[in-house]
Amino acid sequence: MKKNNVFTILFIAQIFLFISCSSDSDDSIDTTEEQPETETTAYVETYEDSDFEAIDWTDARHSKSADPNFEEVFSDTEVKRLDLVITEERWQAMLDDMTANYGEFGTSVSAGPGAGGPPAGNGLVDTDEDPIFVPGDVYYEGKEWYRVGLRFKGNSSLQSTWSNGNLKLSFKLDFDEFEDEYPQIDNQRFYGFKKLSLKNNYNDKSMLREKVAADVFTAAGVVSSHTAFYAVYVDYGDGPVYFGLYTMVEEVDDTVIDTQFADNDGNLYKPDGDGASFADGSFTEDVFVKKTNEDDEDYTDILSIFEALHAENRTTDSETWRTNLESVFDTDMFLKYLAVNTVIQNWDTYGRMTHNYFLYNNPDTEKLQWIPWDNNEALQNGNMQGSLALDFSDVNSTEWPLIGYLYADDIYKATYNAYVQDVVDNAFNTSTMQSKYANYASLIEPYATTELEGHTFLNSSADFYIEVDELKNHVSERATAVQNYLN
Repeated sequence: MKKNNVFTILFIAQIFLFISCSSDSDDSIDTTEEQPETETTAYVETYEDSDFEAIDWTDARHSKSADPNFEEVFSDTEVKRLDLVITEERWQAMLDDMTANYGEFGTSVSAGPGAGGPPAGNGLVDTDEDPIFVPGDVYYEGKEWYRVGLRFKGNSSLQSTWSNGNLKLSFKLDFDEFEDEYPQIDNQRFYGFKKLSLKNNYNDKSMLREKVAADVFTAAGVVSSHTAFYAVYVDYGDGPVYFGLYTMVEEVDDTVIDTQFADNDGNLYKPDGDGASFADGSFTEDVFVKKTNEDDEDYTDILSIFEALHAENRTTDSETWRTNLESVFDTDMFLKYLAVNTVIQNWDTYGRMTHNYFLYNNPDTEKLQWIPWDNNEALQNGNMQGSLALDFSDVNSTEWPLIGYLYADDIYKATYNAYVQDVVDNAFNTSTMQSKYANYASLIEPYATTELEGHTFLNSSADFYIEVDELKNHVSERATAVQNYLN
């Protein structure tokens, strides 16, 4: 039994009371007036829909034996349609679980069709629990994928969207999550992909940032997820509802390490928490969450970075310090990533936030390699303290030593500067980017500007055009900023 499969136990009656809706619309969400509290009967998942034949199944589309079909799933030239079909009862269970974890839908005082940002006045809930998986069917190009594991995903973006009364929530898809309950889908894949994320483009009225940032990282030679635009429809009992334009993102712990490295058996970490800053003495195992080899309690590879990074010889024998650090950490790839991330401006990651990156222990090199993740906040100065300065004059080196210590070293600084120049010359070249923005904006405009109230971050279609123009201006501004920095 998989750990995310929680429907074989009673969970609703013992966890919370929910706000009931009127008897003739049990699947609706009423945020207009307070409803009386009533106890609900316990919900038990019985998998009574297990008697079916997978008539659309083919090896190329559904089987684990097929190689990932990137051309089919991650097209740069089409907006494809994906339909998620969930029974009314299971959809209600998903909503009830969200209510139990994050409070009533639409409770933010700033709630509205274009609302975004953290819920006003009531903050964010700190929880380690993911939303529940339920079985649902996925339809694409007239073909069905059966009893796929579907759940909402995200952290602050998920809570903020929910609290602001917006149902354009991100989804995670796991195509064989329920294979034990439905033997017909054993090792089911979606054109070779086991897991995929549908990102809702939170806090991005252009709906381009997640896709474009990933394109830039890839063009610069940084390992990064493939991405593509999808029009997503959800049917939870009354027919398909347009949930809006999403960005499909390849999962790092699925096909990224399987296809972009020679071996996928290394330790993959998704750090989140104070120790993810790599500040001296901040390591704890719970911060470095393992996505592979989860039962192996050996964290020697991570500890080796801490030891090498904070060695006393950093300032007395820098050559030896670099040699020791480079034996356990791919510093060259990190500096390339850092150059891209700082040039394009991406504040919601290392240097400001202790999350939104992976570390993979590449078996070929036996070095941990940096992999960026979650780029919807990129390509802008950002929130909080804003994006990092190109010279990192606004970075506290002891708090963020992977930046501060490396930039303070003349050899690493020169490498970083060379990569900064390369980024604006090539991957983030002004002419190239202006063309990319124009093409992508034209591609998604019919889908972005027709999103429905309650399923969008736009107040009007004008928001979309304004934000695209800002992106075009941004790339020119960054070219000037780089020129001033390097001169």
